[in-house]
Amino acid sequence: MNMKIKINENYKNLKKSYLFSEIAKRVKAYSEENPSAKIIRLGIGDVTLPLTRSVTEAMTKAVAEMGERETFHGYAPDNGYDFLREAISRHYKRFGVDIPVEEISVSDGAKSDVGNITELFGDNPVLIPDPVYPVYYDSNVMSGRRISFIRADETNGFLPMPEGLSGEGYIIYLCSPNNPTGAVYDHASLKRWVDFAVSTGSLILYDSAYEAYIHGNFPHTIYEIEGARACAIEICSFSKTAGFTGTRCSWTVVPSELSAGGMSLREMWERRQATKFNGVPYVVQRGAEAALSDTGYAECMELVGYYMKNAALIAGVLREKGIFFTGGTSSPYIWMRCPSGMDSWSFFDSLLHGIQVVGTPGAGFGECGEGYFRLTSFGSREATEEAVARLRGFLQ
Repeated sequence: MNMKIKINENYKNLKKSYLFSEIAKRVKAYSEENPSAKIIRLGIGDVTLPLTRSVTEAMTKAVAEMGERETFHGYAPDNGYDFLREAISRHYKRFGVDIPVEEISVSDGAKSDVGNITELFGDNPVLIPDPVYPVYYDSNVMSGRRISFIRADETNGFLPMPEGLSGEGYIIYLCSPNNPTGAVYDHASLKRWVDFAVSTGSLILYDSAYEAYIHGNFPHTIYEIEGARACAIEICSFSKTAGFTGTRCSWTVVPSELSAGGMSLREMWERRQATKFNGVPYVVQRGAEAALSDTGYAECMELVGYYMKNAALIAGVLREKGIFFTGGTSSPYIWMRCPSGMDSWSFFDSLLHGIQVVGTPGAGFGECGEGYFRLTSFGSREATEEAVARLRGFLQ
């Protein structure tokens, strides 16, 4: 049936397959042809360790509460329960930053918020680093916006800066530690972006989903930077910090200072969520609250340490083979140059067919990602050690 409705023509401008869907398709085809192959997956950044004791105890208690009339909870408040918003506000104090509770909204994942927040904006020019997490680009293509890429490569340490840019009223995407490259902005570099945004009337959408992995004197939140409250929205997640990839919980901070077109961005975001989102379940929010307690946070840092040990193992074999890479120090990702000048999808296929290790082709993250490859440290220790052993024998 040829329907008479009109469609969003912008979808025609998207790639036919989302990056990780294409990876899954190729792995599935190989598995069907080689059913006995033991495939080690170091591609998609999904965690493998279970939720911590503090989190599961809090969630178990919350489940019991849901079974009693006196403590049952239905729809969650639009912006999250106050107990979790207050816990998030206290979390920011770990970094010397004061974020009022009313500026925090709880959601079901950073990916959701990164995509959904584009609904607040009109036809603004968009600046996106390249290489970059695909959702930044795809969500703006769906909205028909003009997108310009800011080149991130070895010459700038995969940390593009605003110098040389002209224009105003940009929507600017920054991610630190970066996915996929693992590069981290220092305070001075991030200050240059904040100053650029303020001077041009632009807005920074700052993805801090991997802040728990930062090692050293780098900002954990953009609000450590003077002036950021006047130009930045921050989106963070429990997925990689507390292992909530299958549990789903995140938050977004929209400072009260942010306004455009005579409207408060915070009020717009709250209105959007009230209309299109029914909240994160009570049980999940209790688990997230526990993850940010002193005990729970210490447990989460043990998870982070485990994954960073895996990253060190992967980094070690690449150093041994003399292969250039970034990441692995303040990030769970290793961003390596493909050996022998191979393109990234060819290297993907050679790893899959040669040693049954799956990674992520850099080309899937943008033009500047071609010739590079992302490996994640989110596997088990045993799987990572075996993958490293296979890589040691495979890489020349």
